[in-house]
Amino acid sequence: METVKVNTSQHVDIDYPVAGLGERVGARLIDLALLIFVLVAFIIIFSMTGVLSGNEITTIVLISIYGAGFVFYDLLCEIFMNGQSVGKRLLKIKVISLDGSQPTLGQYFMRWLFRIIDFTLTSQVGALICVAVTENKQRIGDIVAGTTLIKTVPRTNIGHIAFHPVADEYETTFDNVYQLTDRDIELIHEVLNTYYKTYNADLIYQMASKVSSLLSITIPEGVNELDFLKTIITDYSHITSRAV
Repeated sequence: METVKVNTSQHVDIDYPVAGLGERVGARLIDLALLIFVLVAFIIIFSMTGVLSGNEITTIVLISIYGAGFVFYDLLCEIFMNGQSVGKRLLKIKVISLDGSQPTLGQYFMRWLFRIIDFTLTSQVGALICVAVTENKQRIGDIVAGTTLIKTVPRTNIGHIAFHPVADEYETTFDNVYQLTDRDIELIHEVLNTYYKTYNADLIYQMASKVSSLLSITIPEGVNELDFLKTIITDYSHITSRAV
């Protein structure tokens, strides 16, 4: 499975599954099919109602409105649908910034602007080649904007991980885990999930080092980094559940 390494705001690298060429093309075809369907539906409806009959101004206005929608479709969808169009949502892919955050309006605009080069001037061949050969599977617009497309995965929710029942007689190993935040625990959990998918041990070592440094503790002898992170989550669950 191809992945893209994203550096989060907590300065931890996480590998996200990158959207492949087939998924990009599939999403594009779905979007084009939707736009064509809307055009045909409007033509049929307006023809049946007589809106287009003998009224050139109305026809020009309607064509202009549809044309604007066609041109700005991708830009508006990505801005208002959190980095997705209808096709991207159906195929479960989305645009993200290479720093792991949601792209800014400027980044969305640059992606959209360079569609002229990616899809028009090169008849889409340039975009296909660029996605196929670049490390992060980016078209030219992505490279300029600092974005890429990843497969969407259910985001870790603190409610799913922080309050799992822990036996009353459980004794915490690291009492100062209360210094961590819910977001820290979510990130640890994301790293563990990513490790189980990619088996990239560097993620575990990096996360364990960050946590031990943040809490000013030393990983006990005989405890590996993976078990250390699991213990941190369990300790946090126990302490926070008692506080509720």
